[in-house]
Amino acid sequence: MADKLKITLVKSPIAAIPKQRATIEALGLRKIRQSVELPNNNTTKGMIQRVNHLVKVEEI
Repeated sequence: MADKLKITLVKSPIAAIPKQRATIEALGLRKIRQSVELPNNNTTKGMIQRVNHLVKVEEI
C-alpha cells in the first residue's frame, strides 16, 4: 500500500453541490489540473470517495 496519494482535479466543481465544493477546497485543490499529495489514510479516502467524479487519484 502506498504512503501517499496524488490527487488531481480534472473536472470543475462549479456545478457540484456545496458539500462537494467544500470537500474539494478542503483537499487543497483550487484550479483544474492542480495536484496535491496527501497521506493515504481513511480520512483522505473518504474525502476522495465523496468527489471521485471530479478527481483523479494515483498512488505514490
